[in-house]
Order: sequence, then C-alpha cells, then structure tokens
Amino acid sequence: MSDLLGVAVLGAGRMGADHVRRIGETVGGARVVAVADPDTARAEAAAAGRDGVTVHHEALAALSAPGVDAVLVASPEAAHEEALLAACARGLPVLCEKPLTPDPASALRVVEAEAGLGRRLIQVGFMRRYDAEYAALKSLLDSGTLGRPLLLHCRHRNVASPPHFTSSMLISSSVSHEIDAARWLLRQEITAVTVVRPTPSAHAPRGLLDPQLVLFETSGGAVVDVEVFVNCGFGYEVRCEAVCERGTAQLGDAHAMVVRTAGHAREDVAQDYVTRFADAYDREVRAWVTAARRGRVTGPSAWDGYAAAAVAEAGGTALREGRRAAVEMAGRPAFYG
Repeated sequence: MSDLLGVAVLGAGRMGADHVRRIGETVGGARVVAVADPDTARAEAAAAGRDGVTVHHEALAALSAPGVDAVLVASPEAAHEEALLAACARGLPVLCEKPLTPDPASALRVVEAEAGLGRRLIQVGFMRRYDAEYAALKSLLDSGTLGRPLLLHCRHRNVASPPHFTSSMLISSSVSHEIDAARWLLRQEITAVTVVRPTPSAHAPRGLLDPQLVLFETSGGAVVDVEVFVNCGFGYEVRCEAVCERGTAQLGDAHAMVVRTAGHAREDVAQDYVTRFADAYDREVRAWVTAARRGRVTGPSAWDGYAAAAVAEAGGTALREGRRAAVEMAGRPAFYG
C-alpha cells in the first residue's frame, strides 16, 4: 500500500459525490482512485478535476482497478450485498453507507461472510456516532452520572421525501439512524416495535403515511419514541432527549445559529442531513481511513447493520399490520464480541 489509501467509491449520487469531494479535499491520508456508477456521466462529474481517477460503469470493475486499497459504498442499497461480498473476497476494508443491505436475510449473509474471514473489514455509515453532540451524550450516559436511562425521545424531520419513498422507508431508511443510535447510546438491543399512524400530512405524497410515531422497547426495559416526519416542509431536524433516573440530557437544540435583530429573533434551520452532519461525516471518514491504513476497521460493524435491518423489518410489520411486532434476530457470532 502507498502512503495514501487508494479508495474506490461505488455510487456517484449526492452522497457518493460528497465523499469523493471529502476524501479529495478534507480527509487526509487517502485519495480516490476509482469511481463507479451505472450513470457514467455522473461518475465522470464526481471525478472531474481529480488526477488518476478511473471511471467505471460496473462496481466490480472499480474494485479491480489499479491502486484500490479500500472501498466506500454509496450506491443504492440493492447493490450493497454484491459489493460487500466482493470486497470481503478481496480482503478490502469497506465503509458502507446505511443500510448495510435492504433486509436482514441479506445482511446476515454479509455478517457470515465477514465472520468467516476471522477479521473485520466492514464499517457501516451510522455517522451519528461521530457527531460531537451524540458523542457527548454517549459519554454522559456511560458515566452513570444521570443514573439508568429510562426513555429516549427522538425527532427526525426532513423538508421533503424523495419521490421513491414508501411508508415503510420512513423506518428502514430514516429511522434506521435512530435504531442504531438507541442501541449504541443505551447499550441495549431493541426487542419490539410499535408504530402509531396519525392522519397523514396534506403535504405528504398521496399514499405516504407521514408522519409516524415509532416506539421501541429494549432488552434493558427502556422505551424509545421516534417522531419521523419526512415532509415537514421547513427544514431538517434531529433531536434526542435522554430521560434518566437522576436527570435528563438533550441534543439538537443548540446546533443552529440564532439571529436577533430589529425586534425579532430568527433561527436558521438546516435543510438537509449533509449540512447538519457535515462534521460527523468528516470525522467518520477520517476515522475509517486512519484505521484502514493500519489494517483495522472500527466503528459500527456489519453486526450493527444486521441488527438495524432486523429492527426495521419488525417496524415494517408493525406498520402494515397495526400491531406490536417482536424483533427476530439470529444469534450474535462470538466474532463480534
């Protein structure tokens, strides 16, 4: 391996293109050597102005490009399993944007493939673990200062949903971040899901059940509620309040600038996740690059990706059938500790 980690970026949509920029301009220790996207014009646009980057129509061709030491997967979720298994077969460390795969069965196949290698190669892109506010909340809860966590109150709001969004994707795509954050913050597994469906907003696309209130029960007796509203219209907001035996702690309120002038106060609201979590993405990719250059992978594991998929599947059942749904998970391999 050269001094710089050679990265193949699979997918040149908004997230993939942003990672190409991030690696090229913000994160040290790495360079993009290949970009793949079925839309080669989009891949060429992402790679424009960067020397030594090859462009590919097929993801697997990019993995075999000269100089590839690691892989960043930012393609649509249906393409993740093939890319992850191919990277594992080549011994390449991977940062995979969430979800790991579209469903628990395929996620478990990836887990089993990695466990069979006897070493970690895959990190899942649950970037909230790298956000300064979330990290501070995690440290506070782990310290025990506030006592045992009893409740997490969460909000997840987007300006508008993508055209392809379905009602179940509010859970599998949006709330997947809260699934991982809850497991990580509480150090507990989610054991059951209930979804409450208010009358949809008039601004939601026809047939989309938006907003939703998603309730998680955990193995330690905590309860997590998540308001997910992907067509709120005014901005992107993520908030979380931990209610513990001896106090509470809340994040998300202090992130925006407040301007006071001429007898009025105005608070700017971020319009998307790329803006709100820009620093977290930088920290996440920097940590991945640093670990990969040392032959290691840290951060959220393939098992965390599988767990999120299993909870999301239970959430989809709860949404469709209007009942509490238990989370069904395979036994955790000893490999993951």
